[in-house]
Amino acid sequence: MTARLDARFADLKSRNQAALVTFITAGDPDPETSAQILAGLPTAGADIIEVGMPFTDPMADGPAIQAAGLRALKAGMTLTKTLAMVRAFRAGNQTTPIILMGYYNPIFIYGVERFLVDAKEAGVDGLIVVDLPPEEDSELCLPALKAGLAFIRLATPTTDDKRLPTVLKNTSGFVYYVSITGITGAATPDFNVVSAAVARIKRHTDLPVCVGFGVKTAEHARAIALGADGVVVGSALIDALKTTLDAEGKASAKTVPAVMDLVASIAKGAHEARG
Repeated sequence: MTARLDARFADLKSRNQAALVTFITAGDPDPETSAQILAGLPTAGADIIEVGMPFTDPMADGPAIQAAGLRALKAGMTLTKTLAMVRAFRAGNQTTPIILMGYYNPIFIYGVERFLVDAKEAGVDGLIVVDLPPEEDSELCLPALKAGLAFIRLATPTTDDKRLPTVLKNTSGFVYYVSITGITGAATPDFNVVSAAVARIKRHTDLPVCVGFGVKTAEHARAIALGADGVVVGSALIDALKTTLDAEGKASAKTVPAVMDLVASIAKGAHEARG
């Protein structure tokens, strides 16, 4: 069911490496540039790619990802076009896992059954839907699992041992540990605390544990990769993209290279952490 994800983590484990999981917002700053970035990420060092589904009210996201979503929506990005972008990526890459990340509202409007069929057909491997708790698994999680898509759940610093089994019950693919309380890109995590939290989660599950929120540099990635199975970076990539935009918020010749350079740097930290 999670063949591409399982194969990727198994391959990295055989090389004693943590995964670099990169997040981009579909359609940011425009669909064409976004597609170029998506296509280039694996070569730059991304092992798994999260593609954000733009939404008008992304409550878990910080200013960087909120702004990225608004740029994408302004450029005409839709969920249909996001799936088309994944489909186009798959024409040239059959091995890199793609996770769609976002909120339930756009999926609900699209139609759950239709969305799952179209996502699977496009080459999506899994979903992260941040505003659907385990108590709502019948809405999307269970249908997604039935359709052959991984459903990746978030665990946070406030997810205690009593709550954790509920969170993990129908989780597949990997567990996404949110290293800080609050919104994306807001602060730098305490890596000793993160390491202890990852170890605690691993006592409850055999799934890989990937850590995100607050990872900005190769040094951050290296610190997290020592204990986690993967490092997630998102806001830092979007910040790098934003600095290259012109006065009207349009892409420049520097946009794609800026993202690729940062991915390559962070990938080095993640992949070389264990020697």
